[in-house]
Amino acid sequence: MKKILFLGGSFQQLPPIKYAKEQGYYTILCDYQTNTPCQLYSDKFYCVSTTDKDAILEVATKENINGIVAYVSDRAAPTASYVANKLNLPSNPYEAVSILARKDLFRKFLKDNGFNCPRAKSYKTLIEAKEDLNKFHFPLMVKPIDSASSIGVSRIDSMDECDKAFNLAILNSREKTVIIEEFIEMTHEHQIGGDIFIVDGMLEFCGFLNCHRNDQINPNAPIGKSYPLFLDEQKTNLVRKELERLITLLKMKTGALNIEVIIGRNEKVYFIDIGPRNGGNMIPEFLKVITGIDFVKAIVETALGNKDINFNNVPKEKFYATYTLHSTKKGELQDIIFSNEIEENIINNFIYKVKGEEIEIFNNGTKALGYVFLRFASLEELKNKMKHINQFISVKVI
Repeated sequence: MKKILFLGGSFQQLPPIKYAKEQGYYTILCDYQTNTPCQLYSDKFYCVSTTDKDAILEVATKENINGIVAYVSDRAAPTASYVANKLNLPSNPYEAVSILARKDLFRKFLKDNGFNCPRAKSYKTLIEAKEDLNKFHFPLMVKPIDSASSIGVSRIDSMDECDKAFNLAILNSREKTVIIEEFIEMTHEHQIGGDIFIVDGMLEFCGFLNCHRNDQINPNAPIGKSYPLFLDEQKTNLVRKELERLITLLKMKTGALNIEVIIGRNEKVYFIDIGPRNGGNMIPEFLKVITGIDFVKAIVETALGNKDINFNNVPKEKFYATYTLHSTKKGELQDIIFSNEIEENIINNFIYKVKGEEIEIFNNGTKALGYVFLRFASLEELKNKMKHINQFISVKVI
């Protein structure tokens, strides 16, 4: 029986471990929390932090695993590649994954290799940062170098906003390091997101999606994705070529990458972020609805060295979106109301919270209440309903 080690046991990390159990694989779970949803599907559990590389390596060696998966987790991705490299299991180079998992290393890589990159520099202290701000052009993005889900990320338009943004970013950085970079203006309406998949060092599949955001609380936190991409084929090919160059330079070999890309002035492609793992917010499941390709299966099977995944499916000629259920207020969840106009578009929903449960303000991706998958009759309907989604879905809090 093949053994797979999974790093992280949250709700969003359930799909691959459930798939592995269904296939009869022996599942081992590591998480620093002692009561996680994935424990119900694990044959063995270790209360070990997924960022402790040597402790995870000890577990992996003891269990004689055949594969390791860090699903939707930036923090655990370097650990997974470190362990896999040590045990000669299918994975990507540890150095490459470490570069993608840290914004300062990623920006340096981009600059050193001739990719389009905003002016950026990392700092340990607010004093250092403020001394350098006259070298930047506002607006600026202030970020922890090692966070995900838009946690600790702010846009600032003047020097007066620096202190608050820097302190928020450093509070959410494990390395206590903040990166400041110039804001890049998009020449299109929505940032390009989604997942791509690599097989034998080649870009095998591009699941490009539109990233929908909302300015009510945190404009950096996505509130939905949609398909098809609102870009022409020429611009899409530009993005693909730059991704292929990045994969080659990093010597990436296998698995999924989650992307955030924009096209700026003069048709320049900018990588905002490339996560060395599947995307959160149920992106793999959403892409399966669109294409029929099982990306959860793909990530588990490729971790075991299996390559018989068919990525040649042509996306269906339909119009899809996913919406992140969230609240603009903190309090007790009273109800989630779907209007009749949106009910007809819902093909699936996944709600994590129940009535009466305490919920938080949606200021980053970890505060989601659940997700809704939607299908529309036309591109016009998709754009209109996603633009005015608050008229069709409301979260009541007391």
